[in-house]
Amino acid sequence: MCWPCWEVMSVTLSKLSLRNARRQAGDYLIYFVTIVMVAALLYAFNGLVFSQEIQELSSGMAQLPMMIVMVSIVVVCVIGWLVSYTTKFMFTRRSREFGTYVLIGLTGRQVARLFFLENIAVGAVALGGGVLLGGFLYQILRAIIFALFGTPYHFTICFSPGAVVLTCVYFTGIYLLAQAKSNRRIRKMKIYDLIYFDRRNEGEVIRTSTLRKRVFVLSIVLGVAGTVLIMLRDLTLGLIGAGCIIVFLYGFFLSFASGVPAFFDRKPSRKYRGRNLLVFRTLTAKLGTMGIAMATISMLFTATLIAEGTGMVFSSLFWGRAIQNSCFDLFLGISSTRQDAQAYLDYIGEHIPVEADLQYQVYRGDDNRVSEYLIEKEALLPYYDEDLVLRYSDYAALRRMLGYPEAALEPGSCLVHCMPYLEKAVKKYDRPVVVDGVELTLAGVYVENLCQYGWDGNGGNFILVVPDELAEAQSVSHRIYAAMTTQPVTKEQFAALRAIRNGPDRMDYDTLKARSEEEEEAASMTAMTVFPLYFLALVLAMTAATILTIQQLAEMGRYRKQFLLLQKLGMDRGEMAGTLRTQFAIYAAQPVLPPVLISVSFILNLGSLVEPGIMMGANRPGTLAAVALGIFFLIYGIYVMMAYRMLRRNVLPL
Repeated sequence: MCWPCWEVMSVTLSKLSLRNARRQAGDYLIYFVTIVMVAALLYAFNGLVFSQEIQELSSGMAQLPMMIVMVSIVVVCVIGWLVSYTTKFMFTRRSREFGTYVLIGLTGRQVARLFFLENIAVGAVALGGGVLLGGFLYQILRAIIFALFGTPYHFTICFSPGAVVLTCVYFTGIYLLAQAKSNRRIRKMKIYDLIYFDRRNEGEVIRTSTLRKRVFVLSIVLGVAGTVLIMLRDLTLGLIGAGCIIVFLYGFFLSFASGVPAFFDRKPSRKYRGRNLLVFRTLTAKLGTMGIAMATISMLFTATLIAEGTGMVFSSLFWGRAIQNSCFDLFLGISSTRQDAQAYLDYIGEHIPVEADLQYQVYRGDDNRVSEYLIEKEALLPYYDEDLVLRYSDYAALRRMLGYPEAALEPGSCLVHCMPYLEKAVKKYDRPVVVDGVELTLAGVYVENLCQYGWDGNGGNFILVVPDELAEAQSVSHRIYAAMTTQPVTKEQFAALRAIRNGPDRMDYDTLKARSEEEEEAASMTAMTVFPLYFLALVLAMTAATILTIQQLAEMGRYRKQFLLLQKLGMDRGEMAGTLRTQFAIYAAQPVLPPVLISVSFILNLGSLVEPGIMMGANRPGTLAAVALGIFFLIYGIYVMMAYRMLRRNVLPL
């Protein structure tokens, strides 16, 4: 070909590529929106990697860049698969068009270049839009992280060249790898193969009824076994369980999609009931050829819910522990073996402004009868051999310091202060409480936060409050210094106190807590673990939902012909809309049901592994599972509604 002709051909191909790219973005709008959102998320999280102000919030944030990069690599692999899958899908749908191009004189290399350019154009536009949107998402992430650390947020225009470069590197790798395979396929295929390539599909993997039944039963057994193994506290068994669940999903969908027609063949009366024939004939024609795709989508949904639920459990764990440990601005649990704690007090007196403080002792009771009762009723994990006791005067002073209402103590009685999860069991306690040989009746139960989690606190989950003279007759368990300060304890002040604790005359037995340190640690752990998990869950959900909706929207032409025929046969628009709605609802629900059952079991079990008293109220495992499902169905519902509206608008005759 002469140079002028080649130049004209190049210009023509470029124009054709741009036209096809615009058409592709319109026909596959959901896919385009997903790629834009992924680019935005990648840029926003990459912005955290290169943000110096975020890393300076806490020394615990030093590992955040590594965590985000690790999750980003997984995200890039997932999105690479999405782009590769969608590219192959688009190639299959347009193979006749490409065959026609070859038929009229274009070479396979030119057609491959055409397809490459239009996909790169779509990717470039998505990347540009994603970077712009990512700047807004970065501000949201920045505001959330500042709120976690209690730092005032001020909007500032942030542009990170490093984040842009890294996001471009990710997208370049994704699209080049995805397009390379398609280009090789186009260059090697003949005209006949291109024209008839769209007639190929997955086909039924399991063809015989007997094998379908066996695979279906075996997959159910493996699914149950895998769910149980995941809930056990063993890494090896958990990995085996994950493998069982993967086999279950593929076996279930391959056998289920192939088995639906067989079910109606055995029960013909149900086939002709209502709109069943039309709904299930169309549905099984689709499912019968995409069992592997549906299984993969279901697996992605399972991973989405598990990642989301795990993030919620971790967040509740970190902040639940911080709340239990940060009742006072400064707390010292001093071991009874230490004879001199004056070094602590001297430093506090010189460097930390104190608003109110108290030094007191925690005593050992006569026995552990209350602990034994709570072990029986609430599976209490005891910290001490005896029930711990506190003087009423010290208890009243602590309540005043914390701003709690007064708790009266009548003669011959005692109070119990416990963590909230023990309240119901303690109120039902009907045995006598004996301290120094004196029997006391239980007069009241209080559950405000009193630093009762862990060692050397105000009791191990609970403490008995008794008259002063009875407590003073008991042996000392440990001493406590609690203080409310006029300003948060700084990192330097806490480090100095830690140096005293770990000094040459100390074996690191003392308990040292500061509200500022507990909250900072919880914020750091949340940012490093929960944020990446949510990032991963969101990308997995969008990827699976995109593939599912693309598969359905690709059938618009066939559905349009089908409903035009039904209109000619007398079916009104309302009936057609109901048929389409039912069919689409069943199709959308198919890959969701197994992940819901598996993930709810996983979240409930994971939450139950956390020590009692930490995940309470809105952070209970059942509540977290419900919230995780709600967020998932909100995201999935947006995709489903977008797809359904597009399908209804383009399929139903006017």
